[in-house]
Amino acid sequence: MARQRLGQHFLSDSGWQQRILATLLLQPGDRWIEIGAGHGEMTHLLAGSERRVVAIETDPVLAASLRETVDANPSEWPRVEIVNADVLAVDFARVGPEPFRVYGNLPYYITSPILRRLFDHADRISSIHVVTQLEVAERIVAQPGSRAYGYLSTLCQLYTKPEIVLRLPPGAFRPPPKVQSALLRMLLPGRRSSLRIPPEDEPRFLEFIQTCFSQKRKTLRNNLRPLVASGKIQQTLSICGLRPDSRAEQLTLEQFALLFAQLR
Repeated sequence: MARQRLGQHFLSDSGWQQRILATLLLQPGDRWIEIGAGHGEMTHLLAGSERRVVAIETDPVLAASLRETVDANPSEWPRVEIVNADVLAVDFARVGPEPFRVYGNLPYYITSPILRRLFDHADRISSIHVVTQLEVAERIVAQPGSRAYGYLSTLCQLYTKPEIVLRLPPGAFRPPPKVQSALLRMLLPGRRSSLRIPPEDEPRFLEFIQTCFSQKRKTLRNNLRPLVASGKIQQTLSICGLRPDSRAEQLTLEQFALLFAQLR
C-alpha cells in the first residue's frame, strides 16, 4: 500500500512500463541510479544487459522487501543494489567514479529539490529521465515569453536539454494521482558551457536569476533594486539591449548571463 505522506504512486501498468523503457536510451553496461524504486516496477527492466543499478527507496518497508527479492534471485538481479535512503542525502559516490544515468518516479512535492540535488553532480550524469507532474514538466521545458517560464525553467535548461517524451494518465499508477503526469528526458550537458559562467560563480548566477523572478509581475528594475541602485540597473539594461520595462519571463539564459556579468 502506498503511503500518501511519501507521495507514493507506483507505476503498475506493464504497458506504460515498456513504453517508458523504450525511451531510456539504454546501452549494455550502463550505470543507473533509480530514485523511488518502490516494488521494483522498473528496477528489473533497467538491470538487463549487464547494467548496474543503484535503486534508492526511502520507505524502509519497501526497501527491505525489494532487497529480499534481489537477494533471493541473484541471477535475475545480478548488478542491483538496494539503498534505503532519502535521495536528498544519499552519497552518489557509491555508484563509482564513472558517468551514470538517472531514472526516477519522483514524489511530486519534492521534484525541484531532487533535480537541484542531481545538478550538483551534473558533470557525471549523462541523462536524467523522470516521471513527474505534467504541470511541473511543462514549466521545466517552457521558453521565454510563456506564462509557465520561470526560475525552474532556467535552472533545468542551464544544466540539461529537457523535453517531454510521454504524457501518462492517472490510470498508469496505483493509487492513481489526482493530476496528469509526464516523463521528462533531460540530456546533459545543457547550456552551461556556451554561457561561460565560471563554475565558482554558478551559485551566485542562479541566486541572481531567482531574484529576477522573485515577483513575476514586477519589472527587472523593481526586482533588482535590493541589490543594485536603480540608475545602474537602467544603464545596464540599456547596455544589454533590453527595454527599461523588461521582465524576467522575457529573458533568455544568454540575456540573464549578460546582465549578470554587467551588473557584477
